[in-house]
Amino acid sequence: MTNVPTRRRFIGISAAAAGLALLPIGTALAQPADGEVVVWRGTALGAVATLRIHHRNRCAAERLAAHAVAEVRRLEALFSLYRDDSALAALNRRGVLEAPPPELVALIEACRRFHTLTAGAFDPTVQPLWELYIRHFAQETAAPDGPPADRLAETLHRVGLQHVMVDRNRIAFARPGMALTLNGIAQGWITDRVVTLLRAGGIASSLVDMGEARAFGQRPDGTAWRAGIADPHAAGQLIETVALDDCAVATSGGYGLRFDAAGRFDHLIDPRTGRSPRRYDSLSVIAPDATTADALSTGFSCLGAAEIRRIRQEAGATTVLATSGAETLRL
Repeated sequence: MTNVPTRRRFIGISAAAAGLALLPIGTALAQPADGEVVVWRGTALGAVATLRIHHRNRCAAERLAAHAVAEVRRLEALFSLYRDDSALAALNRRGVLEAPPPELVALIEACRRFHTLTAGAFDPTVQPLWELYIRHFAQETAAPDGPPADRLAETLHRVGLQHVMVDRNRIAFARPGMALTLNGIAQGWITDRVVTLLRAGGIASSLVDMGEARAFGQRPDGTAWRAGIADPHAAGQLIETVALDDCAVATSGGYGLRFDAAGRFDHLIDPRTGRSPRRYDSLSVIAPDATTADALSTGFSCLGAAEIRRIRQEAGATTVLATSGAETLRL
């Protein structure tokens, strides 16, 4: 199996955590200077993940943070594409999954909604295309124009969420050789799940980023949590900083992983054509929840500006920012 591409695209900006370095990957909770913010850093589905909780009762906050991290690990065991023991891996191997976990059913149903809203531009059945490009460019004599047309056409026949049958008792592929990837939505879904757990536990303010960022409440200084959107052309630089006032932000960009040295083919694949759309250098969506932001940032990357403007509000996006060259567009 190939390694999951890094999807870390946000730089958390928090006055509440000023002077508090985020912990190295895999470590637990940090002791903040003011005793009011619990900070955890780790990974979720291969992405860098952070959790910041503002709470007067530190012990209660630590217990909730530990509960949230345990929930992340449980959901990884369902949604991970790269764990052989995950429910998703079992489905992809067999083409059918009896008595599927309810969370997997719910997530695929969410995929179906965004698939419909984007007229098929968001489609988690693109995994066979991803594997086609990996195999093609792994060859020393790989044609720079990508896989042969007949191979691409054959693989496209195995793409299409309409060919996935789902109910609470069974998930099945209608065509052999199909496979799902939930990498374009699962991190947002997990982020939302953590937010639900924290709110149910009495937390009134938190910045949660399980690969996609969502905030609720305010920082200890009374201002909104903020996230910086990474510049796709300059590592460590920002193109814009956005306030997260009970909302989420997600960004997709082909710069995250490229299949070929020339950069013509990347991990963002239009499921309708089988090719990388390369419409934007990066595209960010602000929405009320991280699931919506995550799925739309993926799907909108395959759509033109006019199409995005037409469906943005119905799809649930409040703001769409796209970069193309030196230009940043508000769609």
